[in-house]
Amino acid sequence: MSGYTNTIKDLEAATYGLTGPAGNALLKSSGVVGGFGTPHDAASNPFSAASGLGDLYNVLYGQKVWSMLNQEVNPLSILAKRPYTSSGWRVLKSRPTGGSGSAFTTGTTAVAANTADLSTPRADQIGGVEENAALDGANGFRPLSPEYAKLYVSPKTVAHLFEFSELGMELAAIDDGVGDIRAIVREDMGKHHAETQSKMLVMPYESYDDGTATNIERNYTSLMKIVSSAAEIAAMYNANLLDTGANNGDNSAVVADVVKIFGTSRTVSISSNAATGTASFLDAEVDFGDGYASSDARVLTLTMINSMIRRIRQNGGNPKCILTGYDTIQHIADLLQSQERFMDRKEIVPTHNGVKGAKGQEVGFRVATYFDIPLIPAKDMPSTGSNTTNELSDMLFLDTDHLWLSVMKPTQYFEDGITNGNPFGVGKLGNQGMYRTMGETCCSFFKGQGKITNIKSA
Repeated sequence: MSGYTNTIKDLEAATYGLTGPAGNALLKSSGVVGGFGTPHDAASNPFSAASGLGDLYNVLYGQKVWSMLNQEVNPLSILAKRPYTSSGWRVLKSRPTGGSGSAFTTGTTAVAANTADLSTPRADQIGGVEENAALDGANGFRPLSPEYAKLYVSPKTVAHLFEFSELGMELAAIDDGVGDIRAIVREDMGKHHAETQSKMLVMPYESYDDGTATNIERNYTSLMKIVSSAAEIAAMYNANLLDTGANNGDNSAVVADVVKIFGTSRTVSISSNAATGTASFLDAEVDFGDGYASSDARVLTLTMINSMIRRIRQNGGNPKCILTGYDTIQHIADLLQSQERFMDRKEIVPTHNGVKGAKGQEVGFRVATYFDIPLIPAKDMPSTGSNTTNELSDMLFLDTDHLWLSVMKPTQYFEDGITNGNPFGVGKLGNQGMYRTMGETCCSFFKGQGKITNIKSA
């Protein structure tokens, strides 16, 4: 009966404008009335699964594409972005006298012309001299010099390539496809490009020695590696968190990718199948407890957090934000609530100076704070340790005045192909697109950064 809908096939025909004598013969010939999920052309689908676009064309679905993924980029957002102006920088690693620690140290060492180590000078020879003192004379009035070191960085290239066929682009713009397939894929690939950079910044330290990621140094240097110490590496070795760990039984040295940082290395010595770290200017403030064994995991307390903040400030740093996981932030909130205290909240925006308050502006995002330091959640934040019960995400205390992403070339989008009149450039009847960013994470003051790790909720 003409004009009536008696079957689902009649409804499909009416919906998609195929009524009259032809019925749904055209739909049948294309295979689209066989049910949900049937491709446009089973023999040659321009949105093939091989290119990951197989579900972007089907006349039974609407045009809207909903994301099922959390692709936040908070670690990448909070870092200051500075132009790449040099391949390294010089750092002061030791005072002329008084050592390299946060406090000026005195002791019993006489300041003489041939004294090699003046980390503990006599208290009466740190600058006070007699009247009309002779230059290069007695009582420690000698020429002094600070100690410097050079750090080297090499820009890393992060790139993601994708493609779409000419037929796929045309079909997506007609019928009931997604419309401009290039715009949709560009947007989602852009999010992916940013998300992977954020993942690089919180890559677990163990990934630098997992036996398979042999080219991990092509990524940005992880904040987990920058905010570390020789003592932490030794503890990870002794707890077998590294592939070259104490369980090898052959005194294997820690692999170079683990100890090497910005052209130099933290010193970790292996003896009798046990590791020992030597402190240096490359060490951040790291609280991992007594070790990384499963029994060494500690319940996170406010005292631990307060102590870390105090130690960083004593070193001369000033934490601008605390980067951690959602689980750790919830645990901190529970600790404060039990004491009838509550976390404050503030609105922040990423700026060239790092994390900065933006009171009264309708931009940025609101976050919890602890002692006025923003708590930034990171969905990919790792949990370091052997404990597997109630484990909490690590906490990074970052002074972003001295920690930044050095950008040689900001993110750029490139596309070429048949729509640009150049199919020969990509070698296909279609288009290829690519996002590319060049840069590297840098740190000019390690002691101003901190980490609390090997923690649990109860």
